[in-house]
Amino acid sequence: MRKIFFALLAFFQVASASAQHYTPSAANISARTQFQDNKYGMFIHWGLSSMLADGEWVMNNRNIRVEDYKRLLHAFNPADFDAAQWVSTAKKAGMKYIVFITRHHDGFSNWDTKYSDWKITNTPYGKDVLRQLADECKKQGMKLGLYYSTLDWSRDDYPYETGRTGQKAGRSKKSDYSSYLQFMKNQLTELLTNYGEVMSIWFDGHWDQTNPEGHANRDSRIDWKYEEIYGLIHQLQPQCMIGNNHHLSPINGEDFQMFERDLPGENKSGLSFQKASAQVPLETCETINGAWGYNITDRNFKTVEQIIHLLVGAAGRNANLLLNVGPMPTGLIQPEFVDSLGAAGKWIQAHGESIYGTRGGPLVPQTWGVTTKKDKRIFIHFFKPPTGNMVFMPGFTEKMLSARLFGSGKTVKFTQMKEGLLVNVNDVEITGPDTIVELTIK
Repeated sequence: MRKIFFALLAFFQVASASAQHYTPSAANISARTQFQDNKYGMFIHWGLSSMLADGEWVMNNRNIRVEDYKRLLHAFNPADFDAAQWVSTAKKAGMKYIVFITRHHDGFSNWDTKYSDWKITNTPYGKDVLRQLADECKKQGMKLGLYYSTLDWSRDDYPYETGRTGQKAGRSKKSDYSSYLQFMKNQLTELLTNYGEVMSIWFDGHWDQTNPEGHANRDSRIDWKYEEIYGLIHQLQPQCMIGNNHHLSPINGEDFQMFERDLPGENKSGLSFQKASAQVPLETCETINGAWGYNITDRNFKTVEQIIHLLVGAAGRNANLLLNVGPMPTGLIQPEFVDSLGAAGKWIQAHGESIYGTRGGPLVPQTWGVTTKKDKRIFIHFFKPPTGNMVFMPGFTEKMLSARLFGSGKTVKFTQMKEGLLVNVNDVEITGPDTIVELTIK
């Protein structure tokens, strides 16, 4: 009886510890603030899948078996890869951080991992891409986050039997999640030990074990043991932020919430049924064309105006924008992307005060634009003229000092009343991509 008592006591102590609410460290809170101030990042989807030039889901979409897909290993040779090109392209675009695909759903590792032979250092290229990128980010003062897939189409121990994808990969052995969990822990330990300070771990793949987005029940069919995974990350690098692209409300232990192909509060993609969190930072991830990974036939390039509207629209919703590029299999970012990002970057450089370091403004997003706020300054971003050339901010009680056209200093008319603030832009020429009125308050 005594042995049973102590066994039960130990069980409940462990259960209680695992159920404890996550308290972020001071370094993590500081990192969240820095993350929100930075506002704009580059997502990079790239790896062995780029060779087939049909997006990063090509293995699943073409029902390619593991044994056939792995034949590509000895042909992948991105001889033109240049980490300096990637980082400088992001900097010229006005981006402050990069999130790089270390391992996507095909399981291919873009670094010299000790825990798999399915890695870039076993290709003819033979070099550790992540090492080069991490070193270059440090050199150029760029924050680096790491994408990591919890889903795997190539490993037998991943619970593929209950997954929604990867069913035609030709796997027949019984899965073993305890083995797969240890594999992920080992790899995450490498990433957080050998490559310097990591801004964030960007997880993806949870949805493989749930009903589709929009279903009433989105419970996972497996226990991912996130308390162990998240705990390991925060132990290795307490400042490192954790996000998970599960298309759900944040889970205990997560430090930011992402929205895939949607601005927070929108659901044009059919993936974003979750509500925006008020407790953690927000991030929208979107592609610069139609695909995440390199697709040779995809010429659905976003215009410079669309890029600016995405960034400003995210800022007005108190969110970051993580804009994706899918470099070519050679390792180069294609010129169409570089040109558009650079052109948008010039506009951002001139208007960055109204974006960097801001938070969502006093007015909810409108059909004509958004508002952002920083200290005693409020920025009204007009993508097009408002109805009647008037903007009313109900309940606005702060004392106004001035209203001016950003960049020119031209005075803008306003009327302050007990019901709120009325801004008159009848004398303002509203032109694309974004005309900004700056309000200064006491």
